[in-house]
Amino acid sequence: MSFDAEAKMQLLFALRSRGVTDSLVLEAMEKIDRGLFVKGYFTDRAYEDMPLPIPCGQTISQPSVVGLMTQALNVSNRDKVLEVGTGSGYQAAILSQLARRVYTVDRHRRLVVEARKVFDALDLSNITAFTADGSFGLQEQAPFDRILVTAAAEDPPGPLLAQLRIGGIMVLPVGQSDAVQHLIRVTRTEQGFDYDELRPVRFVPLVEGLAKES
Repeated sequence: MSFDAEAKMQLLFALRSRGVTDSLVLEAMEKIDRGLFVKGYFTDRAYEDMPLPIPCGQTISQPSVVGLMTQALNVSNRDKVLEVGTGSGYQAAILSQLARRVYTVDRHRRLVVEARKVFDALDLSNITAFTADGSFGLQEQAPFDRILVTAAAEDPPGPLLAQLRIGGIMVLPVGQSDAVQHLIRVTRTEQGFDYDELRPVRFVPLVEGLAKES
């Protein structure tokens, strides 16, 4: 499997120029072909540093934002990670290169089914994908060392905070969907939670409940 070497090189350059400097994150993003997660009309733009539409009114995130969120999560090969918002599966595939185990959930069954096909084709056996309401996390697998949320909530959801191990890190966008959102990093300590604001972002809103199948 090969993809356009020049486009790939330009994407890696764009990632570095936008602050993705962690060598392990860059290596994971070099290994995972974003083109496999972009279908239809936008396939020729898969290696551009921009968000693109995917089915169910969702988006595949801008690669530099994927890289910066992954970098902020500071994943180790011992970590069990929860991702809320599977979408195309691209972010989970990146995480699979860094973590021991990745659980990913999405409210859209169609997206989970499509993502599983790509995970299987790439033999990413350490990812488990579920159709579920991600705002409630995944209690049966908690606690998690790392949690990544790829949709914006007004505040970090309480169930996700509760499922974060002490010493664990959660990265998520917060803010109203039609206003400025900020990417924040939450670290759970013995005393409570520490919050760091990282950068402005724009994500689809975190919606409760399972999506109705069309």
